[in-house]
Amino acid sequence: MYKIGFIGLGIMGKPMARNLLKAGYQLVVYDINIDAMKDLVKDGAKEGKSPGDVASQSEVIITMLPNSPEVREVVLGDNGVIDGVRSGSVLIDMSSIAPLTSKEVAEKLQQKGVVMLDAPVSGGEPKAIDGTLAIMVGGPQETFDKVKDILGLMGASVKLVGDIGSGNITKLANQIIVALNIAAIGEAMTLAAKAGVNPERVYEAIKSGLAGSTALDAKMPMILNGNFKPGFRIELHIKDLMNALETARELNVPDTLTRKVLEIMQSLKADGKAKNDHGGLIQYYEKLADVEVRKK
Repeated sequence: MYKIGFIGLGIMGKPMARNLLKAGYQLVVYDINIDAMKDLVKDGAKEGKSPGDVASQSEVIITMLPNSPEVREVVLGDNGVIDGVRSGSVLIDMSSIAPLTSKEVAEKLQQKGVVMLDAPVSGGEPKAIDGTLAIMVGGPQETFDKVKDILGLMGASVKLVGDIGSGNITKLANQIIVALNIAAIGEAMTLAAKAGVNPERVYEAIKSGLAGSTALDAKMPMILNGNFKPGFRIELHIKDLMNALETARELNVPDTLTRKVLEIMQSLKADGKAKNDHGGLIQYYEKLADVEVRKK
C-alpha cells in the first residue's frame, strides 16, 4: 500500500481522508485548522508539520483546497509540497481550480520528477462522506492506473478525461450545468408556488419526465423543508463560476447563462447567504416574488 499524504481537511477533505483511513491506508495529514487535523489523528492519521513535511513522508500526496491561490501556496510556496516531495511521487490535486493553474503547478513538479493529476470532484459533502463522489481526472494514463484504486475509495465514478487540466475543465462544465439546473428549479418552483400550486406535487409530477435530474432530486427535498445547510456553499460555487468565466474568456467562448447565474449568486452573497447550500439559489426568486416554496 502507498503511504498517502492528505492536505486540506475541510468540509470535503476530512470525510475523503477518513475513507482512506477506513480502507487501511497510512495517512499523514495537514491543515491550517488544527482541530481538523486532531480529528483525523484520533482516527489513526499522523499529524504533519507542513505541506513539505507531509510530502517527505508520502508516495502519493492528495490536496483538497479552496482555490488556485491556495494550491499554488501549498504546493509551490515556502515549506510547500515541492520542498519535501521525492522524485517518483504522485500529487493528486482534488481541488476545483483554474485549469491553467493545474498546468503551471504540474510543470514545476515535473522538474522534480513528480507527476501530477488534477482530479476535482462533484457530489458535495454527503457523497464525500459515503465515498460516492464523481471524480474527473486529467493526466497520464499510466499514473492514473497507479492510483485509480485509491480514488475509487472516495468516488463511485472515477474517469480519466484527458491530459493535465482536463479534470478541471470537466469540473467547470459540471458546475455550469449544476448552477443553471438549480437556478431553473428555483425559477420554476417559485412560479408554481406564486400561482397557488403545491410545489411538492409539482416536483412529484415532473421528476420522472425530461425535467427530472439528480439536481432536482437532491435539492427539492431541502427546498421544501427550508433546509439550506451547506453540502456545497454558494460562495464556493461563485468561485467555480468565476474560474469558468476566466477560462471562457481565454478561449473566446460565450458565457451568457453562466454570467447571469453568477450575478444571482453574488446577490445572495450580498444578502448574507454566501455560506448557504447552493440549493438556496431559490431564495433569490422567493424574495422577488414574495413567496416561499415550502411543504404545505
